[in-house]
Amino acid sequence: MNATPAATSNLTDSSLAPSSTHFLEFDGVSKIYPTPKGPYTVLEDVNLTVNEGEFVCLIGHSGCGKSTLLNMVSGLNQPTAGQVKLHNQRITEPGPERMVIFQNYCLLPWKTAYENVYLAVEQVYPNKSAQERKEITLEHLEMVGLSEAIHKKPDQLSGGMKQRVAIARALATRPEVLIMDEPFGALDPITREEMQEELLKIWIDHRATVLMITHDIDEALFLADRLVMMTNGPSAHIGEVLEIPFERPRQRAQVMKDPRYYELRNYALDFLFRRFAHDDAME
Repeated sequence: MNATPAATSNLTDSSLAPSSTHFLEFDGVSKIYPTPKGPYTVLEDVNLTVNEGEFVCLIGHSGCGKSTLLNMVSGLNQPTAGQVKLHNQRITEPGPERMVIFQNYCLLPWKTAYENVYLAVEQVYPNKSAQERKEITLEHLEMVGLSEAIHKKPDQLSGGMKQRVAIARALATRPEVLIMDEPFGALDPITREEMQEELLKIWIDHRATVLMITHDIDEALFLADRLVMMTNGPSAHIGEVLEIPFERPRQRAQVMKDPRYYELRNYALDFLFRRFAHDDAME
């Protein structure tokens, strides 16, 4: 497939992504690591603008630098060249306005669901009273459907419930940017679909800007406003940015009945498995 899908005329090179708001920007970003065999370029000249309130998914084969890019947004990693900017300010360190949700939940096993969320609220809002922090914690645990499990520790929770705690913990700090690195990758298919639905509801209410890595094209097409498709590493960059045209709020059955869905899905599959085929095939 060489033609752009008829379903969308907004398939663009990353340099043409929307830039009017200048909310979050990747400006000429490259990342080079020293190795015994010489410099290894993971990312090269990545340019992308993400608008405020946008839901963007990143997809690509292993080793294409997706996690490296998101770590730069979180402040856990720095570009070798170029810069990542939020509100036109260079990101140089982690901050509460940028929260990360990992695939492995990263919950403290000796603390309850309530205590895991409360700890984050306490760190971000030290000037609020204990009662205010308690109310924020309970509000967000209720929002993800865990009011009956607040006193349970992680080993007493299912995978889906652990991920709900992680989402509640991140959102309780009211971040501007929510960074998600394959957050549902460890879940069974049914729970994964449930969490996708839950995430969309929460995102509509909170409207944080979301950057999410996924290896699942169907997940990206259901969730995202735009799908950023990475070329293979080394020297990976943004190959194409695919606009997702489905109106919100989205219903999974309606989206999958739309003929544009399969055009977009086949286009993304062609990009990943023919144009940028990789020895380690994606799941």
